[in-house]
Amino acid sequence: MHRIAHDAARLLWNCRQSGTVIDALPDEIRPRDAIAGHAIQAALAAVAERPVVGWKIAATSAAGQAHIHVDGPLTGRILDSFVRPIGATLSLTGKRMRVVEPEIAFRMGATLPPRSAPYAAEEVLAAVASLHPAFELPDSRFADFASAGMAQLIADDACCGRFAFGPAAPATWRTTDLAAHLVHATVCGANGCVRYTRQGEGRALLGNPLIALTWLANTLSVLGLGLRAGDWASCGTCMVPLEIMPGDRVVADYGTLGRIEIGLCD
Repeated sequence: MHRIAHDAARLLWNCRQSGTVIDALPDEIRPRDAIAGHAIQAALAAVAERPVVGWKIAATSAAGQAHIHVDGPLTGRILDSFVRPIGATLSLTGKRMRVVEPEIAFRMGATLPPRSAPYAAEEVLAAVASLHPAFELPDSRFADFASAGMAQLIADDACCGRFAFGPAAPATWRTTDLAAHLVHATVCGANGCVRYTRQGEGRALLGNPLIALTWLANTLSVLGLGLRAGDWASCGTCMVPLEIMPGDRVVADYGTLGRIEIGLCD
């Protein structure tokens, strides 16, 4: 299993580095279930020779799950090389999924190690240091990621792309109704004119960002991994992903939680 996982992770990493895609992993190294998919994902950091700095959740809404034909959310590793500064201009060269996702992320202040009993939401909240508005630019190494299947999507790091994490929100986020909290996004073209706007809310993240974070903590606990102090935990997009093109600039206004901006180029 170790050699198969390593070979599959190497192929997916090479695709990521070159901006190429495949129809599917070769039959001899293709994962048949979630366990095999997680083994391949676990080999990613060693293949890339980059540390894991956090985790993402993909498909936190029913619409997102239906789009990629899975019956629940997926976890993915965030490597340090996937993180870019907020406000930077990111290249879309080699990216096929040309979308930006305004997300809600947390930074862990304490470790939640693997254990037999599930973590309660109150325990998870107490382990959080801060909340951050964030962007993800997801991508896939599969030509038709929507039909790749759960096991291959997990192997492909749950379509993990690049992240930009904004400043920590004011501490009042702890008393904010995060499920009902609105996020407004604006996509402006190269000429500075608004192309379109979109709105979402925190309930898109499994009903509430804190529910999503608790799900992540317990999923990683079952996998024998856990969340570590200092980890990022990006809990999913607040809205339908924003379609983008080179020259665009995206602004996401989280109200009392902050405002973030990012540019896109060729």
